[in-house]
Amino acid sequence: MSVFFDHSLTAAGHSRKIVTAFLSRPGVVLSSLFLVFVATATFWPQLVTADNPLLADPIKSQLPPSAEHWFGTDHLGRDVFSRVVYGARYSILIGVSAIAIAALAGSFLGLVAGLTRGIVDEAISRFLDVVSSFPDLLLALVLISFTGPGTVNLIFALGVASVPRFARVVRAQTFVIAKSGYVEQAKTFGLGRNTLVIRHVLPHAIAQVPILATIGLGSTIIQAAGLSFLGMGPQPPIPEWGAMLAEARNYLRVAWWIGVWPGVAITLTVIAISILGKRWQLAFEGRRQA
Repeated sequence: MSVFFDHSLTAAGHSRKIVTAFLSRPGVVLSSLFLVFVATATFWPQLVTADNPLLADPIKSQLPPSAEHWFGTDHLGRDVFSRVVYGARYSILIGVSAIAIAALAGSFLGLVAGLTRGIVDEAISRFLDVVSSFPDLLLALVLISFTGPGTVNLIFALGVASVPRFARVVRAQTFVIAKSGYVEQAKTFGLGRNTLVIRHVLPHAIAQVPILATIGLGSTIIQAAGLSFLGMGPQPPIPEWGAMLAEARNYLRVAWWIGVWPGVAITLTVIAISILGKRWQLAFEGRRQA
């Protein structure tokens, strides 16, 4: 007896699933696709454009968008599309690096404060209160004024400014988990403190950190662009999105495309990250409630 498998029916079924998923959550699907494009531009920009973002040609300065230059050219004749594409490498990596520093440092401080209590917890809490008393952007600006402008200093400043949001969540979760029934039961089984912390406390205490990092990444990218606009980040001719906006501000009346496209890139990236972060947060909270 022969059984014939119709591959066309399987392909049709997969296509229907894709269409259904898109219609049910179009924002999530479009955000995911856009972030895939941004990731490609970040790590393999040469796959997106073959133009050199630093190559100037004064003869082609301030050309409007066309088939040859999709986003036009800037005041030095550089292709704006290639600069936006290569600018993703700096803007995204600055945001991701700053959030990584904040997540690691904040998780460590929150875990230490939640486990030690007493004077150590009090000292860490007061430090977090001092840092939190300043708006993130203002604190980062103050730190950069001492360390000087530059990519590394910008990452460090934004990372320090974001530490409290992670430390407070991990500290609160550590308090709750350390007093939970299964941790108390594990103590009665004779588990050592280090094993107890690594196996039982740490995984649950940092469970929300990836979600906070995803949601906070969007605001960090905006802050990085704002500080770069003020000249505190990567210096020209590096095609960072905020620095591109700063260069374009004097030409908006005669060549609007120089500043519009970097702004669109920042806006769409932050919106896409926020949509996925919020969706992840809702899924996590639903799982916890279940």
